[in-house]
Amino acid sequence: MDRIPRGEGQDRLARVLHTLRMRSTFYCHAELGEPWALEMPAISNSVSFHVVTAGSCWLRVPGAEPLELRAGDLALVPHGLGHDLLSAPDARSGPRVDLLPQKYLSKHYSVLQHGGSGRASQLICGVVTFDDPAARELMRTLPAVLFIGGDTFTASSTIRDTLRLMAGELSHLQPGGEAVATRLADILVVQAIRAWLTSSHDDAASGWLRALHDERVGRVLEAIHENPGDEWNLEGLAQLATMSRSSFSSRFTELVGEAPIAYLTRWRMNVAHSRLLEEDVTVARLAAELGYQSEAAFNRAFARIIGRSPGSLRRRRA
Repeated sequence: MDRIPRGEGQDRLARVLHTLRMRSTFYCHAELGEPWALEMPAISNSVSFHVVTAGSCWLRVPGAEPLELRAGDLALVPHGLGHDLLSAPDARSGPRVDLLPQKYLSKHYSVLQHGGSGRASQLICGVVTFDDPAARELMRTLPAVLFIGGDTFTASSTIRDTLRLMAGELSHLQPGGEAVATRLADILVVQAIRAWLTSSHDDAASGWLRALHDERVGRVLEAIHENPGDEWNLEGLAQLATMSRSSFSSRFTELVGEAPIAYLTRWRMNVAHSRLLEEDVTVARLAAELGYQSEAAFNRAFARIIGRSPGSLRRRRA
């Protein structure tokens, strides 16, 4: 697979990274003594991150070999996958971390002491969720585990600086410390993703990211993202790409993994999902703004793609 080309595609990617919006869910400062094992539950549309500040641990994701994390290492687990943190690679799964007794310093931050009397390790763990459609698409392209070693930072020391600041805030929580740590966690996740994207990983040159960098398909993707409610059809999208309809449809499907109109519909529904969670907006207004002639057609598309009705999402927000 070729490297992702530079130029206009990199600018599009930069704009995606600039607009990433995260919602911090929970943080835990774990103090662990060997032997120990923790199960991290699956949480949809989320990214878990783990920073080892002292000692070491093993990260085990279903279907992959255990990965050792040492002091200073950072690992992200995208896709909301459940996974295990262990003191030994062959250890059995432990109790779910959210069901263990721990000291809650605030609604979103706790200190956990767990395990035996053996060698001690300390971790900072967190969960962030993404409601932004662009963020969700980007998360789909990431590997099952995104690992950045503490001794292998290549771009700069910014990730190490952020880790050090976050560890300081969470280790000695002061008034406002949780808010600071939350912002730092958001920065840390973006920094880690950016570091992975700018490295030489061949995996980064496939799927949605590859399409975003394609001169013609990338132009169409950005237009859909910026104006999802426009009266798009296959002919108009192909004209924007300066391609015939058949050639455009074939190339778009090859790069993105789904047909242009299917992607447009899914993008619109993800936009609607985010706005219903964040805004006091009516379903009728959303349907009109996202290019639907009738509220009924919008409701059917939303239920098919999101898996629930827009009305139920509004009631949940209320």
